[in-house]
Amino acid sequence: MNEITFSHIVAASKNNVIGVNGELPWDIPEDMKFFRDKTKGKIIIMGRKTFESVGHPLPKRLNLVITRQKDYQAEGAVVFKSLPAAMEFAKTKVSDYDNEIFVIGGGEIYKQSLDSMDTVYLTRIHKEIDGDAYYPDLSESDFELVQQEDRTEPVPFSFLTFRKK
Repeated sequence: MNEITFSHIVAASKNNVIGVNGELPWDIPEDMKFFRDKTKGKIIIMGRKTFESVGHPLPKRLNLVITRQKDYQAEGAVVFKSLPAAMEFAKTKVSDYDNEIFVIGGGEIYKQSLDSMDTVYLTRIHKEIDGDAYYPDLSESDFELVQQEDRTEPVPFSFLTFRKK
């Protein structure tokens, strides 16, 4: 069996903004397609606010939601009280999905899980944007850029892939 890996998949502005008022502050169809293609058939882990901003479980994926709220129900998803509990559960389900498990947000979940990640798929939007949710700084001593694809439409952005050193 292949080794289990954990990955972040995120889009962030030059100043690391990932959201504003529970929404994405941009509309980049190619990035949404990249997200769909990368995560389809996989296990995805997200915080409650991210789940609620999406508004429904993402299809063709095992949706795991983390919240401290007691008795929280997320129809079509499995709810956990902590990130480690969700990650441990995900490991038991890879035989039904895929050995790459994705953390998809939000800011607090990214921050808590960064040290556990093997790969980061970062769509970097090349402009500063105002927002209220942020992606943590990636340490060049911990992660190395292994792939970069630059785009200019609808705004300048790059698909960046980082691997843990």
